[in-house]
Amino acid sequence: MRAVGDIKKNEAFIKRKLENGDAVFSNVSVGGKKALLIYIDALVDNGAVSEHILKPLYKLRPPINADKLVEKLPKAGSKVTGDLDGAVNAVIDGQAVLLVDKMPEAVLFDVKKPESRTVAEPPTSAVVKGPREGFTESIKTNLSLIRRRLKTNELKIEKFKVGRVTKTDVFMLYLNNVTDDKVVEKVKSRVGAIDIDGVIDSSYIAKFIAEHKASLFKQSGTTEKPDILAAKMLEGRVGILVDGSPIALTVPYLLFEDFQSSEDYFQNSYRSNMARMIRLISITLAILLPSVFVSAQLFHLQIIPLNFLLTIVNSIKGIPLSPSLEMFFTLVVFEILNEASIRMPKYVGMALSIVGALVLGDTAVRAGIVSTPAIMIMALSGICLYTVPELVDSMSFLRLIFLFTAGSLGGFGIVVLSAMLLVYLVSLENFDTPFLAPFAPLVKEDLKDGALMTFLPDMTTRPVTLKPKNKVRIKVGRNYDGRRR
Repeated sequence: MRAVGDIKKNEAFIKRKLENGDAVFSNVSVGGKKALLIYIDALVDNGAVSEHILKPLYKLRPPINADKLVEKLPKAGSKVTGDLDGAVNAVIDGQAVLLVDKMPEAVLFDVKKPESRTVAEPPTSAVVKGPREGFTESIKTNLSLIRRRLKTNELKIEKFKVGRVTKTDVFMLYLNNVTDDKVVEKVKSRVGAIDIDGVIDSSYIAKFIAEHKASLFKQSGTTEKPDILAAKMLEGRVGILVDGSPIALTVPYLLFEDFQSSEDYFQNSYRSNMARMIRLISITLAILLPSVFVSAQLFHLQIIPLNFLLTIVNSIKGIPLSPSLEMFFTLVVFEILNEASIRMPKYVGMALSIVGALVLGDTAVRAGIVSTPAIMIMALSGICLYTVPELVDSMSFLRLIFLFTAGSLGGFGIVVLSAMLLVYLVSLENFDTPFLAPFAPLVKEDLKDGALMTFLPDMTTRPVTLKPKNKVRIKVGRNYDGRRR
């Protein structure tokens, strides 16, 4: 509805739309005219309302019009609208709306209450070296953290309103001179096409922009750190920030991203390569160790060293469960302990995970329900799994699939399932980007920062896989000693 010059009609329309007990309708006088200031008390900064709106309003002298209000109240971030529906949405969004009699416009004031949580290191991305700032639930804070790192007019930020009820602000960020236009357009169209009643977290957006809805693997990168988001955007990716969520999304996403850590680029390259190899080996062990152990017990006893075989035989005497059921039981108990430690209060959860594992493991072995090697294999697999926390969900499920296959088909089943998994991963694409790049297909230029990394000064180009407009990151010149790089 369009605003009219009759303040009573405008007031009646807004009251009918809001009908909220916490909405404030404050009668004020502006230059001798009746006026109405409308806002929701819980969403606005009352100090800003008093200092930047009410005090300047009482000082105004006739004539009064919308342009004069905007001019005289600059600190309140004022703007004019003739749409009362837009004014209602502004109030719900935390702004204040001023209606003046005989004036067919509404003036909006940005006096939102500032967020209370300060910028701190995210608990899921702690580092020894490197920046410690993390995103918060405030979209303004998050955007400022990115602006501080990417000080260029090529940084483009596009805003979407998603959610019929929540009307959540979703921002798409990219570097215009780097990011592939096709990726930008695809992200824009997918986010714009989302039709849902509410968006609570960025994970909602991740599910809607995914190309393969039922994929076992996630299809967008996630991070809680602005330095990581900025680094990925410099490579040619698109970032997505959602108001109310401290987790940013990045696309296109490649599987090997999660084997890389931001700390890899802040420390010695040899140490970084060792850490990456440990992550790769650990994830492989986490998936295959339980299934290989079960397969060896059931089908391939000859591959087990004699001394270890004697230990296993002695430990499984009297165990009522088959090797596959025994391993499945220990893995399920581990998952239960893990879930309980997460859901319990912080300090109780820590005690539960440690004491519970020790007590249950020791009791189960003493009672003859499971064997000592099964407990050891389960514990090692669980520890290895958490070397790459971002892949825990998908790898936990894969571990169970491999376990059941090994119990049924032995080593042959493990090999066949591994081949099927590899074919599936090779077939996946994310925004026209191969999921297993730079290894399938092989992109030699991108191997400088793949499973292993070369020295930072040698990474002269952006990842070719992402099809960046500007491929050059480091211009080849002369070092300080005069030699060409």
